[in-house]
Parts: sequence; C-alpha cells; structure tokens
Amino acid sequence: MLAMGNILFLIGLTIIIGPQKTLLFFARKQKAKGTAAFFAGLTLILLRWPLIGFLVELYGIIILFGDFLGTIAGFATNIPVVGPYIAIAVEKIGLGARRNAELPV
Repeated sequence: MLAMGNILFLIGLTIIIGPQKTLLFFARKQKAKGTAAFFAGLTLILLRWPLIGFLVELYGIIILFGDFLGTIAGFATNIPVVGPYIAIAVEKIGLGARRNAELPV
C-alpha cells in the first residue's frame, strides 16, 4: 500500500505540472541527491524493506521539496481554527524567520 501511495503521488504530480516539468524537476542537477534518495526509497519499499525505504524516501522528499516548506507553513498559518497554533509552532521551528532572511532589505 505504501508503494501505491508513492506511485499515485508521482502520477498526481505529473498531472498537476505536466510530464515535461515533472521530468525537469527530478532531473535538476542540484536536486540529484534528493531524486536518487526518493527513487532508492521507492525501490526499497518495493523490495519489501518498508521502514528503511520510507526513511530514505522521506530524506529524498525533504531534499526535493524543502524549498516549499516556508510556503506551506505560511499557508497553514491561515487555516481558520488551527492556524494560530500552527503559527506558534512555525515560529518555534523558525520557518518564518528563514523566509524573511532572504529579503534584500
């Protein structure tokens, strides 16, 4: 079931951004380590090593999609009921400070 979720994730990503952009995203030179870890984790899951495969794949996802964490955190703080609690957690983790550190001012 875990491998099916990964395959559906790849299919969904391809449907959302298109096949060419998906291939370009995974083939970028600066994301090679994350791509290798993600697909190695997927292979380990398919070879019936689910825990190790999941951890390797999680590392790959963090490397691949780590740039989006600030955006996701900003979106999550605007959720009506739990947003203020998420904002407190984001401030403690420091994701919000990272986003402001990139400003040229």
